[in-house]
Amino acid sequence: MLKITASIQIPEQELHERFVRSPGPGGQNVNKLATAVQLSLDLRASPSLPDAIRERLLNSGDRRIDRDGVLTIHAHRFRTRERNRDDARARLAALIARASIVQKPRTPTKPTRAAKRRRLDEKVRRGRIKSMRRPVSDADRS
Repeated sequence: MLKITASIQIPEQELHERFVRSPGPGGQNVNKLATAVQLSLDLRASPSLPDAIRERLLNSGDRRIDRDGVLTIHAHRFRTRERNRDDARARLAALIARASIVQKPRTPTKPTRAAKRRRLDEKVRRGRIKSMRRPVSDADRS
C-alpha cells in the first residue's frame, strides 16, 4: 500500500513496475543488470484516487501522462533497484499530493487611480531624464 495522504492510499495491485537498463555510465554491470524502474499507474482506472485529484492530474499537461491516462515515472538516479523503486514511489506520492492541494482562485483586481497617476508621472520623469542625455543639435542651440 502506497500512502499518499491520510485519506489517499494506492494499493500495490494498481501499481505496475518494470525494470529496464539504466541509461548513462554505470561501470561493469551497466549492460547486465536492469536497475532503472518504470512505475506506472492508470489514473482513469484507479478507484483509489478521488475524482477531483484524477481530473487535476489528467488536465495538468504533464508529459509523463499518456493519452490513455497512464502516468509513468522513470527512476534511474541510483545504482540499485531498491533505491530506484523507492525513489519512483516517492516521486509518485509527491505528484499526487501536489495535485490534492486545491489552488485558491485568483481574485481579479484593478490598479487604483492614484497608482495609475504615479505610474504615468514616473514615465514622464524617466522620459525627461532620457531626453537630457541626448546630444544637443545645432537647431536647439540657437
